[in-house]
Amino acid sequence: MEKTKVIIVGASHGGHQSILELLSRYGDNVEITLFEAGDFISFMSCGMELYLENEVTDVQDVRNFRPENFPQENVSILNNHEVKAINTTTKKVTVFNSVSNETKEYDYDKLILSSGVKPNALPVPGNELENVYLMRGYDWATKIKAKLEDPTVKHVTVVGAGYIGIEAAEASRKAGKEVTILDVIDRPLGTYLDPELTDILEKHLKEKGIDVITSAKIQAFEGKEKVVAVKTSKETIETDLVIQAAGVKPNTEWLKGTIDLDDRGWINTNEYLQTNVEDVYAVGDATLVYSIPARKKVPIALATIARRQARYVVKHLFEKVPAQPFGGLVGSSALNVFDYHFATSGLNSFTADKASVEVHSSYYEDTLRPKYVPNEHGNHSVSVQLFFDPYTHQILGGAVLSTYDITAQANVLALAIQQKLSLEDLAEADFFFQPGFDRQWSLLNLAAQQALGEEPFVE
Repeated sequence: MEKTKVIIVGASHGGHQSILELLSRYGDNVEITLFEAGDFISFMSCGMELYLENEVTDVQDVRNFRPENFPQENVSILNNHEVKAINTTTKKVTVFNSVSNETKEYDYDKLILSSGVKPNALPVPGNELENVYLMRGYDWATKIKAKLEDPTVKHVTVVGAGYIGIEAAEASRKAGKEVTILDVIDRPLGTYLDPELTDILEKHLKEKGIDVITSAKIQAFEGKEKVVAVKTSKETIETDLVIQAAGVKPNTEWLKGTIDLDDRGWINTNEYLQTNVEDVYAVGDATLVYSIPARKKVPIALATIARRQARYVVKHLFEKVPAQPFGGLVGSSALNVFDYHFATSGLNSFTADKASVEVHSSYYEDTLRPKYVPNEHGNHSVSVQLFFDPYTHQILGGAVLSTYDITAQANVLALAIQQKLSLEDLAEADFFFQPGFDRQWSLLNLAAQQALGEEPFVE
C-alpha cells in the first residue's frame, strides 16, 4: 500500500505537533517531510529571555525538538529548505535549498502550513545600521547575548513595550546595562492589560532603573555605520544597541494568489482549519483563530494554540467534512516583570474594543491569605481583573497579578471562559481552602463576588 505523503511547512510548534500526531495516529502509513527555511531546528523564541539571563542549559537546547528526535524512516526533517510556491493542480511544492542553491519540486497528498510569523523591522531611516537588532530567532538571540556581555555596550534601547520588549528590557537591565524602553501607545503592556495593572508594572519598571517612554513615535535610528541614537517624536536618545520588539507579521507573502489571506496577510481557514485549496491546511501563528470570548476570528500568536490546531488537523486529516468543527480557543499567556508575575486569559478592554465586543470589568485587590498572616510570612497583595458580558455575566476575560506566583489562576479563568461560565458560577465554584495557601473563599471566588456587587468578605 502506497503511503500518504504529508508535507509540513515550518518547524515551529505547529510543525512539531503535526509530526507527533501523524506518527501517533497513522504510524508507518504516512510519509512525512518537514521543510524549515532556517538553519536551526527549531529555536523557541519564547525561551529567549531565559537564555539571555543564563537560565538555560545551553542555547542549543532552547528548541522545540531536534531532528534526531524523529529517527523513523518515514520522517524527513530538512532545514535550509524554503518552500517558495504551491502548485495546487499538480499537488507539488517548489523548495529552494539555500545550501546547495538548488530548487526542487516535491509531491504531496496533504499539505500542512505552519509558516509562522516574523518580527516587524520598523520602516525608518537607519534600520540597516549595525547594532539595530530584532528580538526573535536563534541568530538574533546569540547576537543580543554577545552584546549584553560586551562591556563597551553601555546603553540599550528597546523599541516596543509588549511581552517581547519587556523581556528584552529586563534581560538588558539584569546584564548591567542602562535601558530605555519606548512604545507608541500610552503605557507598557497596554494591549495585554488594563490601566489598573499596567500602572503597577510601569512604576515597578521605573523602580528597577528602566526609563519608560510612552506615546513616542520612532522617527529614525541615527549613526554612520553603527547606531548611536534613536530619534523619537519626543526626544533623541543616545544608545549603543537597539532591540526592536515592535510586533510581528505573518510569513505569508509567498502564499499570495494561492491561499486565501486577509488584507493583513493572515491565513483564512474554514471551521475545519482547511484553506481554500483542497488538501491544504493551516495552523499556527500565521492563521486567524476563532476566539471563544471574541466570538470571531482573530490572530493569536501562541504556541498553545498552534499545538491544539495541529492536533485537530491531523485527527481529521482524512475526513472530507469532519464531524465536528474546530471548537475555538481562548488565548492565555503569562509574564514575569522583575518581581511581579502576571497572567491573562481571553479579552481585556483593548482586545474587546478591537473585536467590537461589549464588556464590563471589575478590579479586585486583596491579600492572598487570611489577614492574620503577616506579609513577611507570605501574605502577598494580589490583584484580579475580570471582564464579562454586561447582560449575561458570561466571563470573557481576566488577569491576575502579584509578587507571588499566582499565574496558574489564569488556567482556571481560561477554563471558565472556554466553558462559558458566568460570574455567578465563578462566585460559587468549589475550590480548596487551607490558610497556608489561600482564604476561605478563593481569590477568584472573591473577585467574582465583588464583580456581582456583593458585600465584601471580611475575616
